[in-house]
Amino acid sequence: MNNKPLILITNDDGVDAKGIKELTECLREVGDLVVLAPDGPRSGMSSAITSSVPLTYTLVKEEKGLTVYKSNGTPVDCVKLALNEVLDRKPDLLVSGINHGGNYAICVNYSGTMGATAEGCIVGIPSIGVSLLNHRPDADFTECCRLGRMLARQVLKKGLPHGTYLNLNVPNIPNVKGTKVCRQADGRWINEFFRSENATGQPVFWLTGTFENSKPIHPDNDTLALDSGYASLVPCKIDVTDYEFLAELNSWFDA
Repeated sequence: MNNKPLILITNDDGVDAKGIKELTECLREVGDLVVLAPDGPRSGMSSAITSSVPLTYTLVKEEKGLTVYKSNGTPVDCVKLALNEVLDRKPDLLVSGINHGGNYAICVNYSGTMGATAEGCIVGIPSIGVSLLNHRPDADFTECCRLGRMLARQVLKKGLPHGTYLNLNVPNIPNVKGTKVCRQADGRWINEFFRSENATGQPVFWLTGTFENSKPIHPDNDTLALDSGYASLVPCKIDVTDYEFLAELNSWFDA
């Protein structure tokens, strides 16, 4: 009987992205791997699912300890297909990434990488998302793989609380100082579009922008850790209820 952990891997940059290939290689010594990822880029999909067209998946590669599939769906579709149609047992761990680009602060709400991570958490799989602060297709993922592998081993050993998943972001530097457990920075993106014109003179808009922390800036937030040369690790929750506001909200409706 094979006692190695079963690890499900997905991403939002597509099955051919360097990040997911590097992640797969660095986790091969940790467990048996099944990769099911989109057939092309699906960035910014958050927790989007497909309901208007049929989903498909096809086998890309199969060898000892590793099976790779691709799908026409979103990252969350890929997780759902893996759990409902592909795997014969529940994975011991889900890892989403390595994303080309950061998913710190408010980005966790837009990210397809983190949408897939949340989906794993919803169905009770210990789940982590891993991102590198470098958008280049040929980025160096060495440090990101090292830290991601360490985290994967820890989660397999210790587990995660119900409804909690992890968001690991790694700065784009050769030697990361370490990992800091952080809170999600409070802030937003500003100047979010670059305006230009197409060939007919019609205005077109390209997504861009700068992240701006809101004040007060907490010293333990993820953006400050990354700026200081540390990887940031934020525990995230599926339950978005504001428990501190419950009593006051109830008072609005008191007779």
